[in-house]
Amino acid sequence: MLINDMFINETNCVKEALKKLNKTAEKVLLVVDKEDKFLGTITDGDIRRFILKGGGLENNIAEIYNKNPSYLRKGKFSMKKVKNILIKDKIELIPILDRDNRAVDFVTWSQVFSSTDISSIATSRIETPVVIMAGGKSTRLEPFTKIFPKPLIPIGDKPMIEVIIDEFRKQGASKFSLITNYKGEMIEYYFKNTDKDYEVSCLREDSFGGTAGGLKLLGNEIDDVFIVSNCDVIVRANFEEVIELHREREASLTVLSSFQHYRIPYGIVKFEKEGKVIDILEKPEYTFTVNAGVYVLNKECLSFIPDRTYFDMTELAKKLIENGKKVVTYPVNEDDYIDIGQWEEYKKSVEKLRVL
Repeated sequence: MLINDMFINETNCVKEALKKLNKTAEKVLLVVDKEDKFLGTITDGDIRRFILKGGGLENNIAEIYNKNPSYLRKGKFSMKKVKNILIKDKIELIPILDRDNRAVDFVTWSQVFSSTDISSIATSRIETPVVIMAGGKSTRLEPFTKIFPKPLIPIGDKPMIEVIIDEFRKQGASKFSLITNYKGEMIEYYFKNTDKDYEVSCLREDSFGGTAGGLKLLGNEIDDVFIVSNCDVIVRANFEEVIELHREREASLTVLSSFQHYRIPYGIVKFEKEGKVIDILEKPEYTFTVNAGVYVLNKECLSFIPDRTYFDMTELAKKLIENGKKVVTYPVNEDDYIDIGQWEEYKKSVEKLRVL
């Protein structure tokens, strides 16, 4: 990737920044003026905080970009300095500037730190237990799922569920609970016979409990806040920040969501009574947020789930709201949400994960 691909002008809007972030391999853009001189950085986190405070997608990024980021001067830095900045500032990229204040290169966390221990490269550290809902039949992935449970379908050289666990391991998570049902014995056998440096427990439903019903099996295994993930999604988020915001906002449930940009492939005709046309929009594009299938919950949420009943997470959210509990969202960018739950998305996900 050329560094120019990461440039964005300070006059661009938030929506344009989101779309450009999707096209880069990094989670940061370099803000420049008309002469390409470096002004600052903007990250998906900057955008998320702005939107959660009520900011709009059409607002100018000049309102939100970081005007005092860390940077390196070309030819005047050591690797020790780079490591110190990355760790101290908890950032994933540092731009390198020339004498004219133009960004000429950058250095990333992954370039500096490499290790075979997946948990030692964490940019955030979480000790929160992770629950993975691994009990569904997943008819969308038939005929694979007539033979294998969905969590064991391969993504490269690993089963889907282990790819998901690896993402949490990168952030320090070490305790996992799997809610199983369909072909649950195969999942249990796999983990009993796999070398691992983390703790896994399997809890078997005796009937299908939906995306939330099986959580009732956790009982006393959960003491406080915990993460829940569907077993067919990967969400790349800083979960240390997610949990911190969950606590700060005094939420009972945080729903991770994803910005999605969708262009309607037709011209849209707007009309009033008697067919009077008031506007024609040529292939308009809309930006909206979708449920990403990953959540942060307080233990108290378990008391709102009925016993031995099919109960989805959407029903739990509604029940919490009806009872005066706070439900909030944490949006991530489009490219940080990977859906593996249907054939077309599965194929795209395999390719996407192959290049990450």
